[in-house]
Amino acid sequence: MIIKEATFISSNTTVAKCPATDLPEYAFIGRSNVGKSSLINMLTNKSKLAKTSSFPGKTQLINHFKINDNWYLVDLPGYGWAKVSKESREKWLKMIKAYLQQRQNLACVFLLIDSRHEPQKSDLEFIELLGSLQIPFVLVFTKTDKQSDLKTQQAVATYQKKLLESWEELPQIFITSSSEKKGRDEILNFIDQVNAELNK
Repeated sequence: MIIKEATFISSNTTVAKCPATDLPEYAFIGRSNVGKSSLINMLTNKSKLAKTSSFPGKTQLINHFKINDNWYLVDLPGYGWAKVSKESREKWLKMIKAYLQQRQNLACVFLLIDSRHEPQKSDLEFIELLGSLQIPFVLVFTKTDKQSDLKTQQAVATYQKKLLESWEELPQIFITSSSEKKGRDEILNFIDQVNAELNK
């Protein structure tokens, strides 16, 4: 896939205010500071499309970007250890759940995992949430440029082993590095394939 156009459409606090559209949506989510904004900017080839910040929890809204006029990239609020109040975290989770349950055109969730860490409770809980809601998802391992390929392979294997404790089938996995543009073609080709299936 060649991205010719990536346009910011809207930021919303509730799913009810999200764009009315039948176009497929691909939502990106992960723990705070997982590198989500950098990945989105890398995928779209626009360095400032999604706002990056050294302060975790920068994304607090449901952000819609229209890609090539035929699908939406959705930047969802992060979860985990952002320095925000418990009330705010609960509010974000409620908003995310509503989005996942009510957005009929949601094609797939890209769940970002920091490749440098052991399986985190918050990530595993979110994976279980997606499973309980029967939402299609894939795992995207980020920041792989910050360690050796062997370390990344070990991290992926550890996650797979952990998931097999409760899952019969493993999700598709993408290995990425925003600074090296690693995984870009693989993710965009995957979206292309899903779009093609949806259009049949």
